[in-house]
Amino acid sequence: MHKVLWRLLLISPAILISVLGVSMATIAEESPKKLQILESPIKSEDSAIEPAAVEEMPALNEPLNLDSPQIENAETPVENQEMEQVTSVSQLSDVQPTDWAFQALQNLVERYGCIAGYPDGTFRGNRAITRYEFAAGLNACLEAITQLIQPGGDFVTQEDLAILNRLLEEFQGELATLRNRIDALEARTSELEANQFSTTTKLVGEVVFAASDIIGEIDTGRNAVPTLSERVRLNFITSFTGKDSLLVRLYASNTPNLGAAAGTNMARLHPDRGNGNNFDIDLGWYNFPLGDKGNVLIEFAGGKLDDFAPSLNALDYGGAALGTISQFGQRNPIYRLSGAGVGAGATYNFSKRLGVSVGYLAGNYLSGGDPSPKRGFFNGTFGAIAQVTVQPTESIGLGLTYVRSYFTGEDVANNNVSTAGGVGSALAEKPFGDVATSLDSYGIEATWRLSPRFVLGGWVGRTEATAQNNAFSNGVRVANRGDEATILNWALTLAFPDLGKEGSLGGIVVGMPPKITNSDVAEDRDSSLHLEAFYRYQITDNIGITPGLMVILDPEHNNENKTMYVGTLRTTFTF
Repeated sequence: MHKVLWRLLLISPAILISVLGVSMATIAEESPKKLQILESPIKSEDSAIEPAAVEEMPALNEPLNLDSPQIENAETPVENQEMEQVTSVSQLSDVQPTDWAFQALQNLVERYGCIAGYPDGTFRGNRAITRYEFAAGLNACLEAITQLIQPGGDFVTQEDLAILNRLLEEFQGELATLRNRIDALEARTSELEANQFSTTTKLVGEVVFAASDIIGEIDTGRNAVPTLSERVRLNFITSFTGKDSLLVRLYASNTPNLGAAAGTNMARLHPDRGNGNNFDIDLGWYNFPLGDKGNVLIEFAGGKLDDFAPSLNALDYGGAALGTISQFGQRNPIYRLSGAGVGAGATYNFSKRLGVSVGYLAGNYLSGGDPSPKRGFFNGTFGAIAQVTVQPTESIGLGLTYVRSYFTGEDVANNNVSTAGGVGSALAEKPFGDVATSLDSYGIEATWRLSPRFVLGGWVGRTEATAQNNAFSNGVRVANRGDEATILNWALTLAFPDLGKEGSLGGIVVGMPPKITNSDVAEDRDSSLHLEAFYRYQITDNIGITPGLMVILDPEHNNENKTMYVGTLRTTFTF
């Protein structure tokens, strides 16, 4: 019996070499990445969260997933070529003594006789093998070894045993040390398993510190003073099947809304929503696959329409403080025309080039679970989205978006009516005042990766607003039911991934915030221009610092207003 054990010890290198060969072939088969625009339907409001499969932290430097095309092998399929047994490694014409695996091949061929070559006398060591080929090769080696270790065989010689004993004595100290390390590792692993937070849930967090200020004098609001604020987000992500994910996020912040101080939403920075540093649940959803090509998202807290469809902006990291410094520069404002609500949606990718997303959210600072009149899931404020996303080439993406929205105008204290997504002029935000308003919005979003380090993008949005009731101010009618208004916005974005350092990001945004161009009530008289530049320097994988400047020409679409300068220095910690 002991001879069999010794023989098994001696043949273990052959099995190990076979496994290593398969591992190297598998690695060689992996391909680089390409532009993947038809992404998961959820942009989880945190780039550090991958909703459908919680195994990867999205890429701090690229909101778009990159893959490169699979290259078809032009040769005759290897599975159709019958291999022939060889007895000497010299029979393989493409194997040289200088190859790193030469000795391993020589051992497998000449000692174990279990390696086959192709009919043309080649081994093709750099070609990835299939699992079937691996199984056949491993079976051949095991059969050869089984014959060698039969009773009466001379597989193990006295010389082999002497060498093995000498090696055991020579490395006795190292083997003892290794054994102790394994024992210590097993003990630590057991302790971690016994004290871990959860077997199904992991924590992904983000902490942001920001110093911000409106520079110089303004005439749309009061002059602001410099501020230093913070935001903390703790995401608890659970997967029950490995393919689904449940997210619950705790949020606390004291970040100010500079738009309130500036007298215009055009000055809003990201982030800018404070809650008195009181932790509350501001986001919750459950995501699961629908077949091989679909995905379903159910949102029970803090949902937004862009959770259901990709915004196609390389500077948009959802709610994470890793991209643009402004609210306007994140994405087409029509994605904001629902508020933060509850609802559900789905995405279905018909192919790698074509996907369709739909979604519905109820509530805008109102609960979809409120049974009061003009509340609830269907009778209150809501937003619904439908988007077709097309990727005609590996580097170009195009989105065609339609959003249907309705604001009840019932909750004036919480700014219930928001027809410009909270980033346009005051007139565009409430074209008829605080009155029930319906919206039909249309958007075109595009992105074009010209090189790995330069992405050009942009969008155009158009909203048709209709007053659903008469509007009064101080007893005077200011709008009639059926009055209409047209709201336009556009932007051009330039993204520079890995600028200066891998993981860093530079960005430029030029655009016009939402403006009323035609109305039965009142129109914006001029056109504002939003100019933004920022650079996030990634100090480490988990720490980034972002200086940025935003310039608003003719704030509130009024050329009599002074140019506004808003600066920020933002530091983001992720863990």
